[in-house]
Amino acid sequence: MKAQRLWDEGTRKRLIEAAGEVFARRGFRAATIREICRRAGASVSAVNYHFRDKDGLYAAVFEYSHRWAVEKYPHDMGLEENATLEERLRAFIRSFLLRGLGDGFPAWHGKLIAQETADPSGVLSKVAQTAIRPMDEYLEGIVRELIRKANPSREPNESAVQLCRMNIVGQCIFQMHARRFMKIADPEELSPPQIVALADRICRFSLGGIRAIAVEGQS
Repeated sequence: MKAQRLWDEGTRKRLIEAAGEVFARRGFRAATIREICRRAGASVSAVNYHFRDKDGLYAAVFEYSHRWAVEKYPHDMGLEENATLEERLRAFIRSFLLRGLGDGFPAWHGKLIAQETADPSGVLSKVAQTAIRPMDEYLEGIVRELIRKANPSREPNESAVQLCRMNIVGQCIFQMHARRFMKIADPEELSPPQIVALADRICRFSLGGIRAIAVEGQS
């Protein structure tokens, strides 16, 4: 007779979902395993069994939420293969903002990113290779080709590529983080059409910056 597992995958998922809500609201350092377990209807020992410790649970939450968000809003947003570089950049920015500002489950994804950005725990470096690096490489490829298109006479400078890439991501993270703590014209909660419009503005701003850097040869 097959022995029944003491903690099944249902327990693991409940812990991740409960932890996501608590970490997003309180941040990594203020969140407690006891509160997470109470929300999940699980014991503290279940956390040890599935994740070893609080750090392991936090990393699992990030991997889970990022995977879900990318599945719902892929980097290319379903564009055709013959899409232009500008269309690909616009789609990437839209997907980034929809993951962080859009509705749906997990609703805490954007808040979680904002908390980690405001008070880094180091988890992003731990999950970078499996969850974040593919997204970064995709954006890097778009930026490199946009610089090359704007200035075909010279190979894109690596520092320029990195600068442009970081500024694009930085604008997106700012929208996810700052609108919750600063007085701005737009409402705190944006509808999907408003998010798309915001992404288009960021894209136009970014394209202008990329062209200027490419033409002037700045690094």
